[in-house]
Amino acid sequence: MTTLELPALRSQRLNALTHAPHERLDHAVKAREPFSSRERFARFVAAQYLFQSELQALYQDAELGRIFPDLPQRCRAEQARLDLADLDTDVPAPVAGAIANPSLAHALGWLFVSEGSKLGAAFLIKRVAALGLDEYTGARHLGEPEGGRAEGWKRFTRTLDGLELSEAEEREAEAGALAAFERFAHLLQHSYDSAPAAV
Repeated sequence: MTTLELPALRSQRLNALTHAPHERLDHAVKAREPFSSRERFARFVAAQYLFQSELQALYQDAELGRIFPDLPQRCRAEQARLDLADLDTDVPAPVAGAIANPSLAHALGWLFVSEGSKLGAAFLIKRVAALGLDEYTGARHLGEPEGGRAEGWKRFTRTLDGLELSEAEEREAEAGALAAFERFAHLLQHSYDSAPAAV
């Protein structure tokens, strides 16, 4: 019986581990048709804002900032907040259950998911054009990061892959990545369920 070979790089292992929840989340997003109207897109932006605002403490964390020097500039909470204003949508109230005081390794898993989502945003930004939105109005949080998506992701994963973690820390990072997908799925559902009913 052959044992499945795990990818050598941590980023590849995390990618493989989160493939199933990523697929589930993609289906959940599509089911809510965020690109069918500005109102429905605004609910998607609300979920993005909630997720990014919950991660602000990680993006501002001094210890993580020593590992990723450009980390504070990578956070998209402010862009999502401005997008909500463009869409005439109130900033949503915090939702119970946000990540709080995670270990460094656990936080790495969350950041992996948050940073990885910028790659998928390249496809989403094309869809918003039909709504009259772009990376300057209503969809800033999906815009291309300074220096480019691919290069930003490569820089992040090079650093992530180069960190020395214990076996226990590897498991914590994996748990963090899975928890991040679970949390975003929850925030997505909350944002659409709590939307005001159409008149």
